[in-house]
Amino acid sequence: MHLFSYIMNRFPVYLIAVLGLFILNSCDQDYRRSAQGGFSEVLVVMDSTQWNSPAADAIRATFGREMMTLPRPEAKYDLRFMDLRTNRDLEYAKSFRNTIIAAPIDEESNVGSFIRAIMSEDIKERIADGRNFAFPLRDRWFRDQWTLFLSAPDEQTLARRIRESERSIVSSLDQVERDRWQRQVYRRGEQAHLADTLMETHGFRIRVQHDYRIGVDTTGFVSMRRFLNDNDRWIWFAYMDGHDGLDGIGQDWINTVRDSLNNKFIRGTRDGSYVTTEYRAPRAIETVRTTVNGRPALETRGTWRMTNDIMGGPFLHYTIYDEHQNRLYMMEFAQFAPRYSKRRFMNQFEAMAHTFETDTTRVPDPVALK
Repeated sequence: MHLFSYIMNRFPVYLIAVLGLFILNSCDQDYRRSAQGGFSEVLVVMDSTQWNSPAADAIRATFGREMMTLPRPEAKYDLRFMDLRTNRDLEYAKSFRNTIIAAPIDEESNVGSFIRAIMSEDIKERIADGRNFAFPLRDRWFRDQWTLFLSAPDEQTLARRIRESERSIVSSLDQVERDRWQRQVYRRGEQAHLADTLMETHGFRIRVQHDYRIGVDTTGFVSMRRFLNDNDRWIWFAYMDGHDGLDGIGQDWINTVRDSLNNKFIRGTRDGSYVTTEYRAPRAIETVRTTVNGRPALETRGTWRMTNDIMGGPFLHYTIYDEHQNRLYMMEFAQFAPRYSKRRFMNQFEAMAHTFETDTTRVPDPVALK
C-alpha cells in the first residue's frame, strides 16, 4: 500500500487547539507501552532532500545547539534525522520518545503528506497563512512521548519561525525531559527526613537523592555531598532575608557572592585551595531568567576550578526570590568527574533544583550573609 494511502486509512484528521503552544495530555490511566529512545535523544523526521535545508539547520541550531557552559561543549539534544520511506519507518517514528516532524505544508513528500493527513482543514489554513507553525503533542501514540509538528507556508518561513521561537519550542521538550529526569534521579529512593529537616531548620526543602550526606550546616548556609571516587557531586544553599526581588541582581553580582561562599565553605584538600569560577573562558558563563516552581529566578551555568590544584568541572546555579519569606536563595550544584560527559549530570541537577520549595507559612529571622 502507498504510504500516503496508509496514513489516510489509519489516521483520522485531528483538530488541534492552537492558542499559542499547547500540550495534549493523555488520560490518567494509560496502559500503552512506553515510547522508545533514550534521554536527550530526538528523532527528526524530514524528507531526506531537506536534511541540509535552512529548516534542518534551524533545528540543529536550536534543539542541537552546543552547550558552551560545559568543560567540553556538548549538544543540548542528540539529533538523528530520518525519512519516511516505508510503513515500517512510520511505525518507528510513531514509537519514538522525542520526535520532531517537519515539512512545509505543501511539500510533495511522504513527510508533507503525513502532516497534511494529521491536520484539520482549519489548522492547515492557519499554517498556510502563517498564524501557527508549531504543534507539540504529548503521549499521542505511546506513553511518555513528546512529538512536535513543525510546518509553514515555505521552507524559508519555517526556518525563520523555528529560530525566532527557540525558547518556547525547546522549553516544551525541556519540561518533559526534566520530569523524566526527576523520575530517574529518585528511582532508588530519597531522603524525605532530610528534606523535612531542611524545611524545619532553614525554611526550604528539595527532594534529596538517596545517597547525599550533609556537610556544612550553619545559619544561612547548608551543603551536602555525594562522593564517589570517580564522580564527586555537591550541592549548597545560601539565603539572605530582607530582599524585595531580583531587580539589580545580575551575573556579576551573582558570581561575586558565589565565589565568596565557595571560598568560605567549599574547600579543597590542599592548603589554600577552594572552588572558584573559571573566568578564563567568560563566554562559557551564562545567566538567563527563569522560574523555579513559580518563583522568579536567575539560572547561571558555567565551569569552576580549584585554586592551587588541577581540578575543575561544571556548575549549575539558581538565584531565587521568594516573596512570601522576603528572602533571596542561592542554590548551586557542581561536579568533579573527569571520566564522564557532563550533560546528563547537569540535567539531573536541573531536575533536582526544580523540586525546590519554601515554607510560606512563616517568615524566618533576618540573616545577613556577607
